[in-house]
Amino acid sequence: MGAKASVRIAEHFEGLTDPRRREVTYPLVNIVAMALCAVLSGADDFVAIADWSREKKDWLARFLDMSSGVPSHDRFNAVFAAIKPAEFEKCLLSFITALHEVTEGQVIAIDGKTLRRSFDAASSKAPIHMVSAWASANHIALGQVVTDAKSNEITAIPKLLDILEIQGCLVTIDAMGCQREIAEQIVVGGGDYVLAVKGNQPKLHTAIKGFFAAHLEDDCSGIDCRRSESYEKGHGRQDDRYYYLAKLPDGFDEGSKWRGLKAIGLACRITTHADGTQTHDTRYYIASRYLSGQKFADAVRGHWAIENALHWQLDVTFGEDQCRIRKGHADANFSLLRRTALSLLKNNTSRKLGVKNKRLAAAWSDQYRLEVLCGR
Repeated sequence: MGAKASVRIAEHFEGLTDPRRREVTYPLVNIVAMALCAVLSGADDFVAIADWSREKKDWLARFLDMSSGVPSHDRFNAVFAAIKPAEFEKCLLSFITALHEVTEGQVIAIDGKTLRRSFDAASSKAPIHMVSAWASANHIALGQVVTDAKSNEITAIPKLLDILEIQGCLVTIDAMGCQREIAEQIVVGGGDYVLAVKGNQPKLHTAIKGFFAAHLEDDCSGIDCRRSESYEKGHGRQDDRYYYLAKLPDGFDEGSKWRGLKAIGLACRITTHADGTQTHDTRYYIASRYLSGQKFADAVRGHWAIENALHWQLDVTFGEDQCRIRKGHADANFSLLRRTALSLLKNNTSRKLGVKNKRLAAAWSDQYRLEVLCGR
């Protein structure tokens, strides 16, 4: 099994450019494989990667040529600082999608996250902001683009869409990405969209809000509208959710400005707290497909999987927000390692554990680590 794992990893990283100019001591595939295995097993910085690799040198020698030994943590840092993130991402995505096929036509959620401690005051380097794509059904990080500020999400999203295969998929983006050019790019790419609408599109937001205000009084009985409801109780509160998706009405002033626009939607959550008080949250959407009520609800709620299944896990389980790696491209490349490790662990079904305990199991058990790497 070890030999198969080594062949599989090596195949997908053959196209990764080695940034080192001089004669190398440690093969690049060794450095990448050691880092990925170590991050799977709980390492959250280069010191931990080097220490873990020394402890597991005999195990690594089962499928890597370890005759040169293990690099120092400074060497790991220097190599990952120089590797081109775009190339590294393609290799990692090739590796994980060879193990876990992405479901055709599923929801792809796109959202941004700032790595808060990646700033470097000495060099005036701002914290990096990652815009990521998450396959909600398969729990796979499909890609990411680095920006130097949250405001640049608008320019980063088109770059991310360029590297994604969105044919037949439903792309969900929060209000920052509700831009006409982005909607057009999704449709031209063969996908569909559900985009959140807020005040950054004031005319569109006002038009949708006014439309539903006029029709909710009779529960949208006089228009083409699909709906879904859900009721959940727990954590000392009850959440009642109502979803409405209306076929684009004739004469809707903003309709012609958005490529492929077929429907407008509303999602309302009413939360009843233990003390009897209630809070209301209403959000508005545009969609390029007139989905069923349930599919619209799934798309809206599925979008938040990128917050709960990806961003929250990266912060809580992988300590991403506290990570001070910031030299060169090292912060972006280490972020790619975390996302790949998370995708591998979430797709592992051999043990029914949470991600935190799966990392512990990968640290303790050579057999389990191989199961994760081999896609079991």
